[in-house]
Amino acid sequence: MLCADHKSTSVELRVKTMRISIVTISYNQIAFLRKCIDSVLSQQDVELEYIIVDPGSTDGSRELISSYGSRVIKIFQKDEGPADGLNNGFSFATGDIYGFVNSDDYLLPGALRTVCDYFEKHGLNSFLSGSGYILNKSGILKPILPTRMELKPMIYGACTVFQQGTFFPEKFFTYVGGFNSENRTCWDGELFIDFISAGYSHHIINQKLAVFRLYDESITGSGRLQALYKADRRRIFKKITGRDYAYRDRLVRYFWRLRKITYRTLFKLFPRILH
Repeated sequence: MLCADHKSTSVELRVKTMRISIVTISYNQIAFLRKCIDSVLSQQDVELEYIIVDPGSTDGSRELISSYGSRVIKIFQKDEGPADGLNNGFSFATGDIYGFVNSDDYLLPGALRTVCDYFEKHGLNSFLSGSGYILNKSGILKPILPTRMELKPMIYGACTVFQQGTFFPEKFFTYVGGFNSENRTCWDGELFIDFISAGYSHHIINQKLAVFRLYDESITGSGRLQALYKADRRRIFKKITGRDYAYRDRLVRYFWRLRKITYRTLFKLFPRILH
C-alpha cells in the first residue's frame, strides 16, 4: 500500500512514498482497544507502521494486542507515564509522518489517505489537523472543529486542539525532542506549542479524520487532574514567556477566547476561505 503523488499536469511524473507511523498508548483499556486498533489497521492506500505501547495491563489488553501478530509493533515495558510511553513508541518509528491515537479513540475511514494527500501536495513543511467528532457518554457524536494553533492563543488556552486528528512530520518531533515526559495532563498541547515556538506552522483541513471518546473515567471527562493541569499550563506559559502568569493575563485570555469563538463561527460560514 503506497502513498504516492498523483500525476501532475506537467510532462514529468513525480512519485513519492510516505510512511505514516501511528502510536497508541494503552493501559487497561480492553473495552475500547479493539475499536481503536481496527480503525488504524483498516486504513487503505497508505504505507502504515502501527506501534502499540502497553506498560503493564492486566485486563487482557496485551493478549488482544498480541493477537494482531506482525501487523503491529508491540512495546510491552514499563514507563513513567503517557508522555514517556509515547516517546518510547516513537523511538521505534521509521515514518515520515507521525500521529498518535489514544486507545479509547479511533480514526475514521480514509483518514490517513487524506493526511497523506495533504503532505504530498504541500510537503513536510507544516503540521496538520482535521476535524472530527466527540463521542459522549450517551453515544452521541458531536462535531468538533479545531482552531489554527498559534503561540499566543495556545499559551492562553484559547485554541481548540483536536489531537486525534493532528499529524506532523517526523523532523518536527525530532527537532523539539519529543514529548515532555514530566507533563501528565497536556503533553500533546505542549508538543504542539514546542512546534510553533520552533517556527513551524499549523494548517487545518475541514475534513473529518477521527473520533474523541468522552466518558466519566477519562481524564477529560472526570476532571480529576484539574489542579495538575493548571500547574502544567502555568509551567508552559512561563517556559514560553519567561515570566509567571499574572492577573492581567486573564484579560488577555478573554480576548483570545473571543477571537477563537469568532473564528469558529466564520469558519462554519466560509470554510473554503478561512482554512
